[in-house]
Amino acid sequence: MTAVSAVDERWDDGLIARRAQEQAAAEAGPLTDEPHMPIGETYAGTLRTRLDALRELVGLSRTRLDGDTLAEAGRVLDEAAARQRLSSRHTVVAIAGPTGSGKSALINALAGVPVSETGLRRPTTANPIACTWSEGAAGLLDRLAIPGRLRRRPLAGGAGDEALQGLVLVDLPDHDSAVTAHRRQVDRVLALVDAVIWVVDPEKYADAALHERYLRPLAGHAEVTFVVLNQIDRLPGDAAHQVLDDLRRLLDEDGMALGEHGEPGATVLAVSALTGEGVGELRELLGAFVQGRGAAERRLSADVDAAAGRLRPVYVADGHPGLGERSREDFGARLAVAVGARAAGEAAEREWRRNAGRACGTPWLRLWRWYERLRTQGGGAGAEEGAEPEATAAEEDELTARQRVEQAVRVVAEEASRALPGPWAQAVREAAVRGARGLPEALDELAVSLAAPPAGARPPRPAWWPAAVLAQAAMTLLQFYGALWLVGQIIGVLEPGLFPPVLVMLAGIVGGPLVEWACAAAARGPARRYGQETERRLREAAAGCGRAMVLDPIAAELMRYREVRERYAHVARGHGEGAGGGAGGVAAGASVGAAAVGTGAGRAGAGRAGQVGPRRV
Repeated sequence: MTAVSAVDERWDDGLIARRAQEQAAAEAGPLTDEPHMPIGETYAGTLRTRLDALRELVGLSRTRLDGDTLAEAGRVLDEAAARQRLSSRHTVVAIAGPTGSGKSALINALAGVPVSETGLRRPTTANPIACTWSEGAAGLLDRLAIPGRLRRRPLAGGAGDEALQGLVLVDLPDHDSAVTAHRRQVDRVLALVDAVIWVVDPEKYADAALHERYLRPLAGHAEVTFVVLNQIDRLPGDAAHQVLDDLRRLLDEDGMALGEHGEPGATVLAVSALTGEGVGELRELLGAFVQGRGAAERRLSADVDAAAGRLRPVYVADGHPGLGERSREDFGARLAVAVGARAAGEAAEREWRRNAGRACGTPWLRLWRWYERLRTQGGGAGAEEGAEPEATAAEEDELTARQRVEQAVRVVAEEASRALPGPWAQAVREAAVRGARGLPEALDELAVSLAAPPAGARPPRPAWWPAAVLAQAAMTLLQFYGALWLVGQIIGVLEPGLFPPVLVMLAGIVGGPLVEWACAAAARGPARRYGQETERRLREAAAGCGRAMVLDPIAAELMRYREVRERYAHVARGHGEGAGGGAGGVAAGASVGAAAVGTGAGRAGAGRAGQVGPRRV
């Protein structure tokens, strides 16, 4: 049962509690380096599974969540380990309530002896006072830091002693005391006991401080909660029924389940410590509660529920987190654009076609192209002046490529973290940024190594290229043969005849361009396939580089989140979706209860009529 303290500070157990803990730790053996002691064999079944899952959850989340977020879960684990080392045969029940509600009178009536001082002076109880019905509870009282002078025993042989064996009853100071130290002690002890009896009177049963500060936040601990309306002897006639029913209504608004019709929940009943009315019934209920030996585990289970409810926003979010295949493909496509895969493919295609033109072109065209290259390279100062704009353009392209890579990383990180809770979304984005630090440089290396062939190498050529080269050589030979034939006729070596040599020479002159055109047409398909293969190779390499440097770290963070989400599901087992609904219910109860509490007994007539008595499981 987690106490809600107005002052956020850690409480020091004091010398007695520290000695008790040191002694228990010495008996248990050396402590491990774990932040929380492992849960022993005392807890079994679902509770042990949930505590183990909570411990694993805290360990897995320590590097992703801040200490304040995990503080409550750590406290639950520490309290579970501390309670495990102490007596499981005893049940520690605190009696709490506002000033003048009759807490001390009630514990005296249950014990049969004046355990706690009563009187008109307020506050009457300044320190927690304990009453134990059996031996062996010293460790539990040391944990509560209750000194020996404030420990009592009930009247020997009193009625109900046998049924109350194992009960440790602690009378607390007033939770609404004007003394701040008293309120701190109430909050401290409420965080350590197994159950609590809230004692209210007809005047303060609807007090806002009680409902808003304690009952509403502790609604999940209803199974280990008793709400006792004391001093019913002051209410005439049916007023006691009406006030009790109004109290039940307020508890309903607080979200505290009431034990009715076989359902688990808080026990509500009316007593008079002064006249003894209802005290015997309360003693019987306490006896059955204590002999059940399950209060400590139910209390811890409720604590785990409360911790799971507080942790829900950092582990559960709407939607389905992760990266779909479409997001991965889009990321690879963006990297391909950044690395210039398409441009590299087009350049490879043009290079293929240029090589085809060089191999299959006519000698005269190739000679002209060689002359043009020489003339262009000999441009001197003009060529050098053009070098600076080209370098500037290259730098701009590099800057643009880097920006595209950064944008691609941002987009994929946002898509991966979109459905995650805040801390895990931040972890995914940070993992993507860390992985992308060397990505532009790695992509540049890929572009250099894959886009351009090695120095001196040419793209592969189809099998028909030698035949095309041979045909072009034959056309050239025909031109030379026809020219020599004409020269021979001119100088008189050969018989005159203009038509045959001219025809042979024209066949070579016309056949050369025809062979070149046919080769260019035939090279389009292979050139396009070669360019596409180059583009595909560069795309796959860029996608692989992005996957290794960005997507894999993102996937690792998502895997870690899925692991902690699975651990959280084990922690919230039995709590289920109520981890979120319960928080909403508490908020809704707060808005309703704020208008409901504070009117006191004046609304006694608004309650439903019913028998004065307990309503429980």
